[in-house]
Amino acid sequence: MSEANQYAATLTTDADGRLVAQHLPFGHYSVEIHQPGFDAVSEPVDISSAIPARHTIQLKLSSIQQSVVVNTDDTLLNTAQPGTVNHVGSAMIQNRLGSIPGRSITDLVNSQPGWLYEGNAVLHPRGSEYQTQFVVDGVPLTDNRSPSFGPEMDADDVGSMNIYTAGIPAEYGRKMGGVIELNTQQDSAPGFHGQVSFSGGSFDSAGAFAKLQYSWGKNVLGASSDGSRTDHYLNPVVPENYSNTGTLGDFSVEYRRQLTPNDKLTMSVRHEIARYGIPNELIQEAAGQRQNADNIETMGIVSYQHLFSANAVGDLHGMVRDKSSDFYSNPESTPVEVFQNNSFREGYFKADFTFNRGHQEWKVGVESDNTFLHENTNYNITDPSQFDDGTPLTFAFQGQHPDLEQAVFVQDLIHLSHWTISAGLRWDHYQLLLNKQAVQPRFSIARHFESLNTVVHFSYDRVFQTPSFENLLLSSSDAVQAISPDFLRLPVKPSYGDYYELGLSTVFAKHLKLNANYFRRFANDYADDDQIDNTTISFPISFRKSMIYGAEGKIEVPEWHHLSGFGSYSYDVGNVWNPVTGGLFLGQNASDAASNLSGHFPASQDQRNTVRGRVRYQATSRIWLAGGVQYDTGLPFQFGGSADDALAQYGQQVIDRINFDRGRILPSFQVNASAGIDLYQGERVKMRLQADGQNLTDVLNVIDFGGLFSGNAIGPSRSFWLRLTGSF
Repeated sequence: MSEANQYAATLTTDADGRLVAQHLPFGHYSVEIHQPGFDAVSEPVDISSAIPARHTIQLKLSSIQQSVVVNTDDTLLNTAQPGTVNHVGSAMIQNRLGSIPGRSITDLVNSQPGWLYEGNAVLHPRGSEYQTQFVVDGVPLTDNRSPSFGPEMDADDVGSMNIYTAGIPAEYGRKMGGVIELNTQQDSAPGFHGQVSFSGGSFDSAGAFAKLQYSWGKNVLGASSDGSRTDHYLNPVVPENYSNTGTLGDFSVEYRRQLTPNDKLTMSVRHEIARYGIPNELIQEAAGQRQNADNIETMGIVSYQHLFSANAVGDLHGMVRDKSSDFYSNPESTPVEVFQNNSFREGYFKADFTFNRGHQEWKVGVESDNTFLHENTNYNITDPSQFDDGTPLTFAFQGQHPDLEQAVFVQDLIHLSHWTISAGLRWDHYQLLLNKQAVQPRFSIARHFESLNTVVHFSYDRVFQTPSFENLLLSSSDAVQAISPDFLRLPVKPSYGDYYELGLSTVFAKHLKLNANYFRRFANDYADDDQIDNTTISFPISFRKSMIYGAEGKIEVPEWHHLSGFGSYSYDVGNVWNPVTGGLFLGQNASDAASNLSGHFPASQDQRNTVRGRVRYQATSRIWLAGGVQYDTGLPFQFGGSADDALAQYGQQVIDRINFDRGRILPSFQVNASAGIDLYQGERVKMRLQADGQNLTDVLNVIDFGGLFSGNAIGPSRSFWLRLTGSF
């Protein structure tokens, strides 16, 4: 167990007493061993290196009297981490709140300080837009992974998560707003075992998940599958939640083999699909509009690891991926009928070598990512009155282009008594519509004050962020001038930025851990997106520059007198400067964007105060209760129409949640509650039932209010969920 990393697992050795625990975040661990006929053992283990650590424990025959005292206080503070990393462990994943299908992982990330939702459950870390990457077992996915752009891996398939917003290692690049490491469950226990869960709840939602694994000798074969459907897939535009169904499914197979004591091979294939409807406004529903979309993704990953010595290890990762996104409209769609078929094929390779030398751990590596983009978009305007005179009633575009990116990185992790230093350097080359390259130094330093049980840290990250490639070819094409010839159209540039963070982590009262950080982010060519009305179709844009700063705090109680939980607070201020480049602006929106050549305004993620909290109480050995809160002070908006236009589009309930004088959405306060019971707990078979209630205050949570750069989005109303889980 490691309280700092929210890691606690009961594992079983093989017949020879060997056990492999994989994907452990850096930190202090306590290993406790129980074997009939022998004394119980508790020993500390430090994981401070990417090189596999081998630890041998010899059991002693049990004596007549024995006493074992296990102190976990020392595992609550990670003194070897040079920056703040938010960990989501297996317990939090297992006891998570029920989610709308397609959001189980993003809901967990959204509970962390510095993160918030905008639009259709799109994650925004510290004011960044579309600059989040997921890293699945060491392989980065840099495209948009929100429900409207990509199917989701179910949270039950994940063993732990590590979340970076500062002090980001040099091995990660291109999308640098936030990095989410997902470590899939990789139990090495021998024999046949697995997990099955069934869930359902409000909005006619239902889902099922199954994961099976068989381990024999040096081989492990596993498979997982899940499927779900709901009447609330995206965030609706109006409270009536029109035309918002969704159906999801995925299937994966993984094979692992320990080729030799020093060589390990892993191969996996995953196929995911999501089909859903696009929510309507009042006017669109009255007209009979129906718009549908789908995302289909297939990927294969191969990883190989060779342990050269006790101080050196090499890793190879390869991935091939095929993904398509389709959008369809019926003839009654208003004001525009849109069709789209976009796809890409990606080939990714990464090789790195890690070695220890004294107090230093070096890691060097190279990566290559080749993506071949295909875009096919056309539209028919069905209501010309909503566009400028002369706007073409029809438009069609087809384009394809390779996106070739390479990188080289080196980083050094240094442990010197109470000091921990991480220094790295990364070089990126980006070649799509533009040919750019950049060198990015990364530096983090931490000092452990043992007498105060406190770690103080500082980090600096130079970042080079590539634009989102969704509809990038169209938004940068000269063909768009047929729609709006007066608007200057230039390729969207990569973003260059500097991130700073100063913070501390401390433990007090033995069981309370506090993380507090102050950060500042500066970026040129700040990335954002331009969304067509309230569809899921968006186009990358960039503003001249941005400045974002704020503070975060989080208190955690891993386990204390049957209590556990956390509370977090985020303060965020962000501004962006005109002019804007890219996008696909139609009618008056094109004129508005073209005329704004200077000045600044709040970024769309400028939410000043955000509070998240959850407390869990273990009432008995088999029953637990939990409750939580969520408070958001509201995002800014820029609505281009009149109050009558807003009323006709969205209705009075939405308008009542808007402060037009301040240009802000009104604050929202939500309460959630959960209860769980272990229905059966045998030697191998376990069954548990969990019930959740969300937004029990039933506030109309307006997340976004329609403007030039975003559509309208309303969070889920009061909802209830049940989840039955069995493992064997």
